[in-house]
Amino acid sequence: MKHWQLPSGLQRGIPFIIQEDWSAEQALAVVELLDDLREVIWARYQIPLYELLREQCCTRDDYESQNVNETDPPF
Repeated sequence: MKHWQLPSGLQRGIPFIIQEDWSAEQALAVVELLDDLREVIWARYQIPLYELLREQCCTRDDYESQNVNETDPPF
């Protein structure tokens, strides 16, 4: 069985089976539905999601290093 690299990083869980006989139109309809769902969720939870992503992706050192001294040369 091939392991998929998902955006969430999950590699285990409930398998989701996509039928092999989907038409391109059916696949596109699902992709569009997921895009719309993502957009609605992001619009509702934008600030808390941004804060959570920042906590998960950045260390405290990364955050503190963003305080750039404007008098320092850019190199």
